[in-house]
Amino acid sequence: MRNYSSESNPPQLAGPWLEPLLPELIEFRRDLHAHPELSFKEFRTTDRIVARLDAAGLKPRRLEGTGVVVDVGEGPIATALRGDIDALPIIEETGLPFASTNHGVTHACGHDVHTTTMLGVALTLQAMHQAEPLGGTVRIIFQPAEETMPGGALSCIAQGVLDGVPRIMALHCDPKIDVGNIGTRIGAITSASDTIKIELSGRGGHTSRPHLTEDLVFALAQIAVNVPAVLSRRIDVRSAVSVVWGQISAGSAPNAIPASGYMAGTMRCLDRDAWHGAGELLDQVVQQVAAPYGVDVHLEHTRGVPPVVNSEHETALIEAAARAELGENAVVLTPQSMGGEDFAWFLAELPGAMMRLGTRVPGGEEYDLHRGDYIVDERALGNGIKVLAGAALRTIRDLTDPDD
Repeated sequence: MRNYSSESNPPQLAGPWLEPLLPELIEFRRDLHAHPELSFKEFRTTDRIVARLDAAGLKPRRLEGTGVVVDVGEGPIATALRGDIDALPIIEETGLPFASTNHGVTHACGHDVHTTTMLGVALTLQAMHQAEPLGGTVRIIFQPAEETMPGGALSCIAQGVLDGVPRIMALHCDPKIDVGNIGTRIGAITSASDTIKIELSGRGGHTSRPHLTEDLVFALAQIAVNVPAVLSRRIDVRSAVSVVWGQISAGSAPNAIPASGYMAGTMRCLDRDAWHGAGELLDQVVQQVAAPYGVDVHLEHTRGVPPVVNSEHETALIEAAARAELGENAVVLTPQSMGGEDFAWFLAELPGAMMRLGTRVPGGEEYDLHRGDYIVDERALGNGIKVLAGAALRTIRDLTDPDD
């Protein structure tokens, strides 16, 4: 296996091939930002991607509904690259001249950058291939509906986008990393994420006589406190299963015990086995905690996504490309995130890695994802294209020259 930390003969740099394309790609990204579309409704976005790939002489294939897959190069597939294309139901507050024209929808997670990055990689590699055959194929997947659970990745996989693919790589914007840098990590980089919804019902009654009815509010409180506590004692503590409630509602009067109540939250975990184990225990634990209070319990547990677990080899590919394209100090260790990401479904099928793309203006405001005022430093776009194109070129080199 090639030692990417000390490349003696790295592939040709992608950056010079990208430069003439970059102004157009920035305008493409701004157009996407101004016309965001929600999950599985990315029809205009899909049309724009297909039209530009067609114009480059490529042969994109539309996925069912929305989304696109395209192969660049010829010969065996060296790698796949994935970019998500959907936006969020959030009101934009950036004040940018190319702000969303679709009120209540915005690219608050940077997927407009992801989409344009993958388009830029396709166009850059196509230009290189037309000048001299690449010697292998790079498959690029423009995936719909990452922002839903369990995510559009499953639909893409069912449509065969991974057929013949040995590995896959991706990126995600990170507003806490300065532009010019990328973040990487071997192992779990994001968390599994499930949704939990619980409805309780009873007869209701007077707060002066809780013994004559089912004290439903007290039962809700016990579930809220004790279910996370019990799971933390039934699952290996090193796996850090996190259950956090976002909604609890019941009742309409201070002296009346209600007949129904509702609570909802998420369960997250960085370990795939612990994620499965906690999911199998959840119903049992909820029922046991609620049992002493006589309430009826209806639990709806929706499996979301497993954790994204980066492989060592593909992480090294990305890091080598980043150092060659952006500079020796361009790679930083990124912390693990308890957020969910459906790229995990691809990694359940293949080895691969996701990198974090720095989008923060050095010394500027530090945003968070899913904020309506999130602004990207557009220099990040070229950085993402160069790194992933460079990583893809290394996978092509490895097809015919796997050793140093």
